[in-house]
Amino acid sequence: MVMTETPHPRAADRQHSDMDPPAAFARQGFVDLGHVLDREEVEHWRGLFDEDRRRFPYFWHPYGHHQEANYDALVTTPAFDGLIRHPKLLPLVESLLGGPACFGEIGLRRMPAYTGNPHQQWHRDRAHRMDHPLRIDYLQLMVYLTDVDEDTHCFSLSPEAIDEPILKDTKAQLQRGIYDLHGAAGTCALCNAAILHTATTRPTGTERKTVQIYYGHRDRAPLANDSAIPATLWRDHPDAETRAFYGVLNERTRLLLSAFGP
Repeated sequence: MVMTETPHPRAADRQHSDMDPPAAFARQGFVDLGHVLDREEVEHWRGLFDEDRRRFPYFWHPYGHHQEANYDALVTTPAFDGLIRHPKLLPLVESLLGGPACFGEIGLRRMPAYTGNPHQQWHRDRAHRMDHPLRIDYLQLMVYLTDVDEDTHCFSLSPEAIDEPILKDTKAQLQRGIYDLHGAAGTCALCNAAILHTATTRPTGTERKTVQIYYGHRDRAPLANDSAIPATLWRDHPDAETRAFYGVLNERTRLLLSAFGP
């Protein structure tokens, strides 16, 4: 798809400091949280990211356009639980959901340097939940582990207000605006998985590394079958809240459980 170079002013002037997260979600379906993780945290999580890719290359596979990813990061590097349930982020997730969250999936994603044409693949991950005040079924957390700006790959979103009709036509929705998430390593954003979004691939000599985590409601169906959930978290963990958070099991997890036994 040809990239849109000039965003609608409604989206272009949105900054992470403009409004509190619930107001941001009501107005646009996402919130740019700005620089959440400090330098030491970024170095820690990026180190785990790099070590995972070095030790477990057979878990990393081509993903989308010009990307590779590991969606079984909880299996290969269980310490990513600490990012999934980060104390600065999980309370915000649950405040937007309006109740206890469950784990949906985690993806470690790498986009290397690129010399091809700019590329976007706009999509929605699932339908809106119309009986939720912010129309949220699942939330996506985007975590940048590298610096991202207008000369690198980035995450792009098209804003939707909760009082606007949902437009099925992609071109019509993009006329409402495009927001490119830029920021230093440690930048985070939360978005409704139902709003239109894409990885924006640009010609660049810079590699992008991200962690992308999904959260949902505990009484809803699983998000997808990309990430298996280790039994050490949903069944055997001594903490009841941990077991509940990881307890919405997808078919991938159930199939592996049946194959390997109790």
